[in-house]
Amino acid sequence: MINKLLPFILLFFVIKTTVAQQQMPPGAYTSTNKKAIKYFEESKQLFGYRKDDDAEKKIQAALKEDPNFAEANSAYADYLMLKNRPKEAISYYKKAIESAPKFMTDNNFYLGKAYITISDYENAKLAFQNFIKFERINPNLKEEAERLIKNSDFAITLIKNPKPFKPINVGAGINTQDGEYFPAITADGKQFMFTRALPRPEVKGAFNEDFYISTKTNTVWQTATPLSNINSNGNEGAPTLSADGNIMFFASCADEFGDYGAPDRKGAGSCDIFYSQKVNGKWSKPRNAGAAINSVNWETQPSFSSDGKTLYFIKGYRGRGASAKDIDIYMSVIDEGGKFSPAVKLNANVNSKGNEESVFIHPDNMTLYFASDGHPGLGGTDLFVSRRQVNGDWGPAVNLGYPINTAQDENSLLVDPAGKLAYFASSREGGFGDLDIYQFELPEELRPEKITFTKGKIYNAKTKEPLEATFELFDLETQQQVTQSFSQKSGDFFVTLTANKNYMVNVNKEGFSFYSDNFSLKGKETDFNKPYILDIPLQPIDTGSVIELKNVFFDVAKWDLKPESKVELDKLITFITKNPSLKIEFGGHTDSDGDKKSNFTLSTNRAKAVVDYLITNGKIGAGRLTYKGYADTKPKVKNDSPENKAKNRRTEFKVIGK
Repeated sequence: MINKLLPFILLFFVIKTTVAQQQMPPGAYTSTNKKAIKYFEESKQLFGYRKDDDAEKKIQAALKEDPNFAEANSAYADYLMLKNRPKEAISYYKKAIESAPKFMTDNNFYLGKAYITISDYENAKLAFQNFIKFERINPNLKEEAERLIKNSDFAITLIKNPKPFKPINVGAGINTQDGEYFPAITADGKQFMFTRALPRPEVKGAFNEDFYISTKTNTVWQTATPLSNINSNGNEGAPTLSADGNIMFFASCADEFGDYGAPDRKGAGSCDIFYSQKVNGKWSKPRNAGAAINSVNWETQPSFSSDGKTLYFIKGYRGRGASAKDIDIYMSVIDEGGKFSPAVKLNANVNSKGNEESVFIHPDNMTLYFASDGHPGLGGTDLFVSRRQVNGDWGPAVNLGYPINTAQDENSLLVDPAGKLAYFASSREGGFGDLDIYQFELPEELRPEKITFTKGKIYNAKTKEPLEATFELFDLETQQQVTQSFSQKSGDFFVTLTANKNYMVNVNKEGFSFYSDNFSLKGKETDFNKPYILDIPLQPIDTGSVIELKNVFFDVAKWDLKPESKVELDKLITFITKNPSLKIEFGGHTDSDGDKKSNFTLSTNRAKAVVDYLITNGKIGAGRLTYKGYADTKPKVKNDSPENKAKNRRTEFKVIGK
């Protein structure tokens, strides 16, 4: 790391010295001490040869000869900042400013930056204000100084109102003497995946990034094991898991020769996003996510939404071996054909003029966490949260506050599905070594929406055989699809849901009849540890089979279709269109209240309303569909209670021909 910075240090010295000398006679310095000048010139040469220890001794010798040598004080302060020694740097910046207050005025700006690094925002603000008083200054630095003055005021306010923050190491099951970071977790909170950096014995100072996974038993994370069929000789990092834990996206980066570490792993740029699916308990061979997401630039740090439809990720513009720039958060939506749509950048509430990274979409699909150095913060990259608005856009970025954020870089935040615990990586004292993963209780106002999850099994109603099938869940109030997924070979499925809503579920399987149902979480106290169980029996398509349409709604004593019936009827159109040989009778049923004649009229007109909708909106031939009113002649249960009467008021369809 230090060696990579040395050319920059030398360039910085040359630029600053050149700017200074433009204000003085050619070849002159602020010092007239020949020995001091000689030592300073030698230090610049040694930096050019990447002999930083010797160079530091020479610049110290120059300052011993002339403590007021402004160029040497300034250059040494720059070097100390790049060496992460800000407290020492501050004294040398101040000395350079005192020695030549109207010359090398940029030192005021860099003094302010040094104060921010040690969280001294009052003095940082003063240094920036002193800088912008000068007439002849770099306009770009002036604009940045004005931004940092506002940031300093913002930081002072945050520090006066600290958030509760007690980070706890997640334990030896996950953390080791090596570096652990970029955590991911399944929606049930029982599987924890992360990146571990392992030393490469054959290359001194080099590391190989691999994935490890741990499971939770009685609140304790067990010893993590490597994902052997995903890990390669290259670097894998930043995993994200689907809600059911069966799909994983991750970033894989090529070396300077374009090698991704696995012979069958090909990419488009310096870092690409890949995905793998778990089949019969094993991860499949990773595949590139494709041109809609990956490019010749830098794509990394994916986060997959719990509805299975949207991938969020980081895109930056860079070449191999170069630093990334213009780093922003993008998203790509999976279309009805199962392909990713071209990626688009998130709005300006999220993406700033600075850089964004470490995006994480919570399983509530409403709350986005990310890191940024472009929004008001405490210095470096801070952690932020943005919430989805009613119109679907992302709302303003909210800083998570102090001391969750500090003057240092914070990133890689993960919030557990229950919304209470947050995880992050830190090299703080007291860990197992290098970066460890920690957890802390997230303050209430920073938490996501409350969610729960539903799981169950899809099976053949006649044989009880488990079925692989696709299914969708819709918010009945908004008519919007909230998730699209599929059951495994075992018939099992798992999806997350936002609490306090009414849902419709629709299931599709070739050769099986239409299925829909609804359930309500409205007004119910949901416990994340107690999922909603939803077992789904599918009826094979047979002549005579009868299916109840549970999401077709009418007002009392009326036959006008209510708007919330539209989702179900549109899905029914799809089913009938895919099965062009079927002939179907729609039957309307009432309870026993009221007179028979009125009930026959009501039930007939309700069945007719369904048929009319299907013919008008689905362009389905009228000869395939018939309707009939049965009034109360075919009750499901006895009409002896309000609950039973509600069950008897229904609309059904019956297969009368194949």
